[in-house]
Amino acid sequence: MPADKVCIGAVGGVRGLKGEIRVKSFTADANDIAAYGPVSIEGKEGEFQIRVTGQVKGMVIARIDGIDDRDGAEALKGKQLYVPKSALPEAEDGEFYYADLMGMKAESTEGKPLGIVKAIHNFGAGDIIEIARETNGPAEDGDAKDDLMVPFTKAMVPQVDMQQGRIVIDPPQNLEPEDDPENDKED
Repeated sequence: MPADKVCIGAVGGVRGLKGEIRVKSFTADANDIAAYGPVSIEGKEGEFQIRVTGQVKGMVIARIDGIDDRDGAEALKGKQLYVPKSALPEAEDGEFYYADLMGMKAESTEGKPLGIVKAIHNFGAGDIIEIARETNGPAEDGDAKDDLMVPFTKAMVPQVDMQQGRIVIDPPQNLEPEDDPENDKED
């Protein structure tokens, strides 16, 4: 999605036979997923009205105009929902949207460059920032093994500097891999 769009939810599954979907909402209040106007759906052309019809275990139940059967709802499974950034309220001082962090420089508390913010994930135990590490060449076979995954906590990320376009990471002592002669041996 373009930079002027913000992901506000993801379709987690379907409910029933009449096109209802279960949506993991990324808005502060889960029901607000329908408060920002029509949504764009990953991989689909156009904008779609969404309305919340209920809630279930950390998700909202919703209907999307034009989707009125289970097959249509199944086709949306795993898709992300976006709204224009301009539809969202302005972030207050000291607050930001995660989308604003993408592409920011990441550096250690000592000012050492660590890489660029690539993504923010949540696998269920809290937010994780993925930092694309600066390397001396491309990773083999597209492997992202050089990416750094850091818990997005105040202890690990003590500063988000929107003005300077950087985040500061207080890295653990073992951030840099040490040379291990065992790893250099060939089988």
